[in-house]
Amino acid sequence: MAALIWTGCFLAPGWLLARRLSEENRLLRLWLALVSGLALAMWLPALWAFLLDFTPRAQWLAALSALVLAGGLAAAEKRWPLRPASDWQGWQGAAACCVPLWLFFCYLLHTHTLLAAADGSLHTGQSTYGDMAMHLAFITSLAGQQKFPPLYSLLPDTPLGYPFLCDSISSSYCQLGLGLRWAYMLPMVWAMACVLLGGYLLFYRWLKGQGRAAVAYWLFFGGGGFGFLYFLPWGGDWSNFARIFTAFYETPTNYVEENIRWVNPVADLLVPQRATLFGWALLFACLYLLYRGALEEKKGYFVPLGLLAGALPLVHTHSFLALGILSAVLLLRALLARPGWRKLAPWAVYAVLAVGLAAPQLLGFTFRQTTGEGFLRLGFNWANEGDNYFWFYIKNIGLVYCLLIPAFVRADKKSRWFYGGGLAILAISEFVIFQPNPYDNNKLLFVWHLLGCGLVAGLLADVWQRLKGRRWRGIAAAAVLALGTVGGALTLAREAGSDYQLFSAADTAAARWLADNSPADARVLTGQQHNNFAASLAGRNILCGSPSYLYYHGLDYAAESAAAAGFYQSPSREGLESWGIDYVLVSRQERAAFAVAEDWFAQNLTLVFQQEDVCIYQVS
Repeated sequence: MAALIWTGCFLAPGWLLARRLSEENRLLRLWLALVSGLALAMWLPALWAFLLDFTPRAQWLAALSALVLAGGLAAAEKRWPLRPASDWQGWQGAAACCVPLWLFFCYLLHTHTLLAAADGSLHTGQSTYGDMAMHLAFITSLAGQQKFPPLYSLLPDTPLGYPFLCDSISSSYCQLGLGLRWAYMLPMVWAMACVLLGGYLLFYRWLKGQGRAAVAYWLFFGGGGFGFLYFLPWGGDWSNFARIFTAFYETPTNYVEENIRWVNPVADLLVPQRATLFGWALLFACLYLLYRGALEEKKGYFVPLGLLAGALPLVHTHSFLALGILSAVLLLRALLARPGWRKLAPWAVYAVLAVGLAAPQLLGFTFRQTTGEGFLRLGFNWANEGDNYFWFYIKNIGLVYCLLIPAFVRADKKSRWFYGGGLAILAISEFVIFQPNPYDNNKLLFVWHLLGCGLVAGLLADVWQRLKGRRWRGIAAAAVLALGTVGGALTLAREAGSDYQLFSAADTAAARWLADNSPADARVLTGQQHNNFAASLAGRNILCGSPSYLYYHGLDYAAESAAAAGFYQSPSREGLESWGIDYVLVSRQERAAFAVAEDWFAQNLTLVFQQEDVCIYQVS
C-alpha cells in the first residue's frame, strides 16, 4: 500500500503537467502524464538523497515535494484555465497495438524476474540471464547501504558512473517495503507502458493515421531481419528450426555465428537492459515534443522538451546523445530558413534548459567514467564481423533496410528532415565507438531504425492506396508484414519459453543469511561469477565483480581480481584484513574457478553458514 501511495504522489503532478499541453487529446495527456510521473519518481528521490543519503526519509520527502508541485500546478489552473482537451482520438489503434505487447512484456517480466521454482531456486530467462544480476546488485546495495551518490558494490570504493536512475527507482520501492522481485518489476511495467504508447503516438502524429502508425509500430517493436532464413528446414531437417527454441542465443535476431546482430528491441533491449527501457520512456516523449516544436513550429513545446532532455543523462546516456544529434539536424533546418531571432528563441530556451540540467550529470558522473579504457574511439561498422557493409544490414534489418531509399524519395520534406536526424546518428555511430563494447552502439542505431520504420510505413501505406481495388492486395500486405516481423516473432516466442536457473536454493538461503546477519556495508570475498548472490540478492560489497560488467564499464579491476584469486589459493588473515574482507564465500563457483584452500579457511576462520555446497566464513 505504501508503494502505491508513493507512486500516486508522482502521477498527480505528472497529470497536471501533461494538462498544460492544452492542445493535446486525452490519450496523449495520459501518456505524457505517465512519462512525467516516471521522470519525477526517478529524479526527486535522487535530489533529496544528495542531502540525506538514499534513505526512506528521502523517499517520502520526494513524494511530499511532488504533492507540493501538484498543488502549485492545480492553483495555476485556477488562475489560468486550460482549454478542454479533445476526445480520445486514436485510442483504437493504440489499444490494438500497445495492450497486447504490454501484456506480453508483463508475462516476460513474470517469468524472467527471480521466479521461484519448487526446489527454492530462482530462475530467469535467456535475455536477462546476463544483465539482471548486475541491476539487482545496484538495486540492493543502494537500498541497503543508502550511500549517495552510490558506489559500485562490485568494485568497492569506486563511484558508480553507470546511469543508475533506472535502478534507483527500484531501490526506492525496496525501501518502501516491496520485495526485491516486485520492486524490480513494478517500475519496468510503468516504463514499458510509456515506451509502447510513446512509440505508437509518435508514429500516429508523424504519419497522420492509425493504420500507418500500426505498421510502423510493428515493424519496429516486432521486427526482425532475414536471419530466420538460417533456421528454415532446408531439406526437411526440422531440428535446425527447433534450435531457435532450445539453444542459448541462437535466434533469428541474435545469431553471432552467422553475423546476425540486429536484435529484436523487446526481447534483447527493453526486457534485459533497464537503462534502455527507462531511457526510451523519456526519449520517445522528447522525440514527440521535438517533432511538434521543430517541424510543426509549436514553440511552447520546447520548454517541456528541455526539461525532459535534461533529465536523460543519468537515465540513459545514449538516448541523450541520440536526441542531441537529432536536435542539431533540425536546428540546422531552422537556421537554413534564415529566421529572425524570435523564431530561434525557443531553440535557445531548449538548449539552456537541456544543457544546464545535463551538465552536472555529465561532469559529475558520465565523463568521469568515460575516461576509462575503451571509450570514445574510431571504429567502422560497429559489430559487423566479416560481411559486406550493405549485405550485413540487408540480412540483419531486412525489409525496412531494403525499402529505405524509395521511402526517403517519396517522403515529404518534413519527414526527410526528421529522418535526416536519424541518418546523422547512423553516420556518427558507424565511425565512432562510444564505449568499450562496440556492439553497444546499437543503443544509438536503434533510434535511427525507429525513424526508418516510420519512413517505410509511409511508403507501404502509399502502395496500399495505389493497389486499391486489387483482389490480392490484402494477401500482399500480409506477406510483406510477415516478412518484416517473422524473425522478431520467432525470437519473442523463444524468449517466452526460455528458463534458466540464476541462483540455486542454497545460494538464496546464503543470501538471506547475509542480509539478516551481516552489516549492510560488509565486504565479501567471492569468485567473479556474474550471478553473484552476495552482491545481487544480499546487496553486499564484493572484492571484485564479473569482468563482463567491470570491463565494459571501463573500470580498472586488475589489482582486485589478482587479490581475489590469491586469497582463495594462498590465504592469510593479514591479507584478508588489509583488503577489508569481512566474509569469505566458498561455493561451487569458487571451487570451479580456483584451487580453494578450504582446509585453511576451516582452521583459521569461523564457519557461520553452510548449506549444500555453499559455505560462508567470517574473518573476524
